[in-house]
Amino acid sequence: MNTRHPTRSKAALLIAAAAIVALAGAALARQADFSTILSKPTDTASLKNKRATTTAVAADTLSTTTASSTSSTSTRRTSGTTSSTSWVYKVLANNDLGMHCVDADFSVFSILPPYNVVNAQVVRRSGTGKPVVVNDTVVALRYEAVDDANFSRNSTSRGKSNFWAFAAHTYGVTLAEGQGLKGLYMPADAKSVAQRSFSWNAGDGLFKAEGVPILPLDDAKKVNRYPLMRVVAYDKATGKSVASTDIVLPVSEETTCENCHSTGGPAADLADVTWSANANPVIQSRENVLLLHDARHQTTLFQDKPVLCAKCHYSPALDLAGAGQSTEQLKHKLMSAVMHDFHADKMGKLSDTWLTLGTLPPAADKETCYQCHPGKSTQCLRGAMTNATTCQNCHGGMEAVGGANPLQAGGSIDGSNDGGARRPWADLPRCQSCHTGDATNHLTLDDAGLMATDKIRTLVAFDTSDPAASPRKATNLRFAENTGKLYRFSKGHGGVACEGCHNSTHAIWANPDELHNDNVAAKQLQGHSGTVTECSTCHASGSLPLTLSGPHGMHNVNDPRWTKDHKTLAEHNQPKCAVCHGTDYRGTVLSRTAAPRTWNVYGTRTVPKGQIVGCYDCHNGPKLDD
Repeated sequence: MNTRHPTRSKAALLIAAAAIVALAGAALARQADFSTILSKPTDTASLKNKRATTTAVAADTLSTTTASSTSSTSTRRTSGTTSSTSWVYKVLANNDLGMHCVDADFSVFSILPPYNVVNAQVVRRSGTGKPVVVNDTVVALRYEAVDDANFSRNSTSRGKSNFWAFAAHTYGVTLAEGQGLKGLYMPADAKSVAQRSFSWNAGDGLFKAEGVPILPLDDAKKVNRYPLMRVVAYDKATGKSVASTDIVLPVSEETTCENCHSTGGPAADLADVTWSANANPVIQSRENVLLLHDARHQTTLFQDKPVLCAKCHYSPALDLAGAGQSTEQLKHKLMSAVMHDFHADKMGKLSDTWLTLGTLPPAADKETCYQCHPGKSTQCLRGAMTNATTCQNCHGGMEAVGGANPLQAGGSIDGSNDGGARRPWADLPRCQSCHTGDATNHLTLDDAGLMATDKIRTLVAFDTSDPAASPRKATNLRFAENTGKLYRFSKGHGGVACEGCHNSTHAIWANPDELHNDNVAAKQLQGHSGTVTECSTCHASGSLPLTLSGPHGMHNVNDPRWTKDHKTLAEHNQPKCAVCHGTDYRGTVLSRTAAPRTWNVYGTRTVPKGQIVGCYDCHNGPKLDD
């Protein structure tokens, strides 16, 4: 093993980023220490929203010339949809992962830089015509800062982190203050349209803003780990804005080592090591990590700081060029292995197992994942599934995540790594691993405690006897991802990304807190929180024929014509009705109302959101008699 940190090559790890930022100029003076700024934060994410916007956006002219016209710090436009001549547009957008972590300090070492990714699609229709996903020949996309309901706005990254003081030394690239690793800026910092614009990714069929350098401090220097950002579509033919949606760009600095590595803590108590006396707890714990590494592996990381952990321990998250492992990285374990597998037996009495039916998630400070991942305050696993599952229900325990055991058949995402160690960021759990089918055809586990209360979905994504926690593949593909692809790369109905309707991984709609920023986009798109289910989100009301060809085989949603006239279609397709309404046609979890509904059939009836709907609610079951 080398006794010194490897030589830092400015083209080795981030060659793609270096090419983009080569024109940025000299390195900057050291910025304010981010961890100091956060010493006494007010977390605006904990405040309740008081308003949400759903009305139409004004048509603003697209400017492409002056720097002043590109700044959006004064943006007050209301989000929504508008038409350009006869065209009607909708923007579907989301963060790709549901959370992006960032180091609180960069003066000692770095695991993750400021780097947020937004994926977006634009759906366009003409009048009552069929909606179509359009590309960059039709529209251009940009992001703008916007207030949330608590008047928290995040428009700049300047003065919020010391990342730019150490980027050249740690990441091997020279960046202007506020510049991201792929050349993007926060809206108020951008000096040109290109610096806050999406690029079209033809392979994925998406607009992408990769590397937005957002930080979890708003412009008032208050902590907001779920800030809003407005994604605006401009018609290239007219230069006018045609639609926008406000989405969350989640970001958290709670990637902390303090719980164990603070001086005197369980990982910083060896008598033969002189531990850090730095008064800043973030810096102190990070210095202790390097001191411990030096003591155990005869390295000189403390002397060489700041260091980039991924220089030796490969992480796909930082391989922006897709070059794979370098010669030096091949000598060492993967980042996921040294973080997860190595620490798996060092978590004491903290919970590192999955939930079974009827058990509640542990307190955030008792969860293994939240000791390092964001976090006890952030709680990045949120959304529709958090009441019944925890991280381990999908991923397995830390040892499994770290790839300590070989994957079983079907465990790797594309089948090419079955029998190998889990590949980080690739061999991940899938929707189909728990959503194994519908009401008439699904996996039923022998252990009833591993099935959800609806007895359709499983509560774990793998065979619990498998130490590798190999993700399960379903035989009924109704809710499966595209073959060989993760959820965040998959598409469904009309070529729309799965995340466009269901939201980001780790943040599946709806957030249980109705007023959370996560729910804003869904409310703007369809008028209520939750999965985008309203056909009128993209289709003109009444333009669809009665059908069973919606997403996942759904019928028309919230369409009075269906309520009154579905008799013939239902009579000839009862097995298709049963997949959601159940074999007894009295309804299942798959036939719940997405919002309060009023039906004018056999009189007027109103049902609440979440009501399970079956044939017997209005007439005598599937016989369709009064």
